[in-house]
Order: sequence, then C-alpha cells, then structure tokens
Amino acid sequence: MFSKDFPNFLNTLSSEPLYVLETSISNSKYVSIDMSQTNELLNRIDISSAVKLGTFINSYIEEYDAKVAYGGYLEVRNIYKRSQHFNKQAQEERNIHLGIDLWCDEGTPIYTPLNAKLHSFKNNTNFGDYGPTIILEHNIKNVVFYTLYGHLSLKSIQGLEIGQIFKQAEQIATLGDETINGNYPPHLHFQIIKDLQGNIGDYPGVCAKNKLEFYSQNCPNPNLLLKL
Repeated sequence: MFSKDFPNFLNTLSSEPLYVLETSISNSKYVSIDMSQTNELLNRIDISSAVKLGTFINSYIEEYDAKVAYGGYLEVRNIYKRSQHFNKQAQEERNIHLGIDLWCDEGTPIYTPLNAKLHSFKNNTNFGDYGPTIILEHNIKNVVFYTLYGHLSLKSIQGLEIGQIFKQAEQIATLGDETINGNYPPHLHFQIIKDLQGNIGDYPGVCAKNKLEFYSQNCPNPNLLLKL
C-alpha cells in the first residue's frame, strides 16, 4: 500500500475510537496538552526533573477535571535537550515527536487497539529513551503495519514470546515510572509504524527536521485510530 493511502486505511478501520487505555475512561476525560517548545508555562519549569514535569502535567489534568492528558504528534519539544541520546555527535537535533503521548498514572493497564501478534520487545535503557517497549504487528486486509508502546513497566516485558497472539482490547502491559521509563513522568508513547526498517524492540520516536518528510509518512498520526 502506498504511503499516501495508508492514513486513509487506518482511519477506516473503525468508525468509533479504538482504545489503548481503559474503555471506562470516556473521551471527555481526555484533555489535550501542549508540550511544545512554544509553551511558555512549560518553559518556566525545570523539565530535566521528572518530578517537576510530573507536577506540571498532573496539575493540568486536575485543572480540567480529566484523567488523561494527551497529544504531541509532530510536536517540536525542548525536553529532549537534556539527553545526549537525541543529540549525538554531528547529527541534527532530534526534537520532533512521532507518536501520541498519553500521560496518566504509573501502573495504568495498556491494551492493544487491534488484533495483533508480538513482533518484538526490549528494554531501551538510554537516558531519555523508552525503557521497556513492546512492538505489535497487525495484518488487516493483507496490510501489515506495527504499533509501538513505550515507557512500560519491567514486568510488561517479562514472560513474553515472539509471535504471541493478542486479541483486540486484550491487556498487553502496564505503565512504568521514572526509575525505569527513561526518566519521564508516567505516560504511554503510542506510535504507528508502516515500515520498521529492520528494527527489533525499538524504533525512533523522535526525529530531526531534515528527516520529517520520511518519518511523518512512515509514522502517521495515531489519532487516526484513537480518534480523541
């Protein structure tokens, strides 16, 4: 399937929202949050501190009487400046986010939005990285694509088997905390990937501006499934 057709295919998979969190959390309890470099309120806090960033996010959720703060697709962020993982040597700075983040409590159950099999898993332990990560493979109407779930708990990747089958809405994981998830406040990084490019248990979730055209086509907006 050509890349220009892939987003439309994803959008037509369901007329209703597909869930990676509890279905009991209604869409009205999700609030969008701006984590971009242009958010002056965010720029006033020490984003190198997971505790201070978590306080900012939790206060925002409470202010809007929500349970989950979400957003970030193709958002340009300052938060990655704290880690050399995103700024190695002569590479252009990687600061454009390629998934949707769902900020909520540590231990929150995570579900597959579609029938899937386990492609791979890995604990990505670089500072600022995903921590425990699961990648699922989906084959729907002979179209193969992948979904990535980052910042999970350690127990989420224990006892897994490659090729393991998960039914739609089956729990696959729980969220980790800052001690294991790359040093972030608890959240799920959810990303759609058309071509994994040979990656196992990992795939870039942040890109540089000069690679944006490719990555935005290979990793379309996850809200095509979530419909938040």
